[in-house]
Amino acid sequence: MKQYNVGIIGATGMVGQRFALILENHPWFKVTALAASSRSAGKTYAEAVGDRWKILTPMPEKYKDMIILDADKDIDKMKELVDFVFCAVDMKKDEIKALEERYAKAEIPVMSNNSAHRFTPDVPMLIPEINDAHADVIYDQRKRLGTKKGFIAVKSNCSLQSYVPAIYPLDEKFGVKDVLVSTYQAISGAGKTFDSWPEMIDNCIPYIGGEEEKSEKEPLKIWGKIENGEIALAGRPNFTAQCIRVPVSDGHLAAVFVRFDKKPTKDEILDIWTNFKGAPQELKLPSAPEIFLKYYEEDNMPQTKLVRDNENGMQVSIGRLREDTQYDYKFVCISHNTLRGAAGGAVLMAELLCAKGFVD
Repeated sequence: MKQYNVGIIGATGMVGQRFALILENHPWFKVTALAASSRSAGKTYAEAVGDRWKILTPMPEKYKDMIILDADKDIDKMKELVDFVFCAVDMKKDEIKALEERYAKAEIPVMSNNSAHRFTPDVPMLIPEINDAHADVIYDQRKRLGTKKGFIAVKSNCSLQSYVPAIYPLDEKFGVKDVLVSTYQAISGAGKTFDSWPEMIDNCIPYIGGEEEKSEKEPLKIWGKIENGEIALAGRPNFTAQCIRVPVSDGHLAAVFVRFDKKPTKDEILDIWTNFKGAPQELKLPSAPEIFLKYYEEDNMPQTKLVRDNENGMQVSIGRLREDTQYDYKFVCISHNTLRGAAGGAVLMAELLCAKGFVD
């Protein structure tokens, strides 16, 4: 596979730090530029991050002396240095939308971890194992932007990636009708550690701003179809969600209840989960987990601390599948929110789009 030079925009934040670690020894992608706000521009990466490195694994030596570019003002410099960028900035949504479009119009493809463009109709929102066909809307997006190479692709909300992968494969055969989900989300999803958020120790907060709306609406784009150059939202399944912040460092857990048009047997569900593979597995992408969906038979599994790092944090763990008295079935799912859910998911998306030729 061709080697690509890549940049990280928002490199000093928690997700940017995850990108740096994931890409340190990536076989396809070489980090050649780091960018952040004007406050960090001109400093070395080590100086800009200072004591705000939030991950247990130390900052890689290869990045420490890299000079931070200004994400807003140095787009022309970025264009000279990179084939595409990963974006994980902390800005107002309208500012993010404008910034990502400027990069795309400068012929720099953007692999975004941000939510700003998730409902731009011609921007694909990809979970690579599930809706890789949505990448084709990039052709229409380029027509709108007037670009030959530049485009924007986004990943979905991090908590969705713990349970939507378990639900989606069941829909084709059995018709998923209604989904009720309660998510129990780690503090790293807010860019925090226990040192920086001591209020979360021995505590749960039953509110995460905007999270329930995303959880109920974003799946309809994932289930959607490309029509007239846009991704038309699906009319179903019906999702209702409740999202809770819990005192866990990493890993989002979801308690899921599902109602089907045609109720499957437990064995039929397990068979689909066991054998499900998507484009990343078929293409043998570097970040793809060999086993995407792993089911645990034990009553007390999966447990966040024990499974979140499976397959480099890219696997979805499932357990406790059983019939329900109101819905057809209920089960639990777990995934690593800053790996599968954030930076790792965006890297896998980039691998998919490179493999499909969208970056060349």
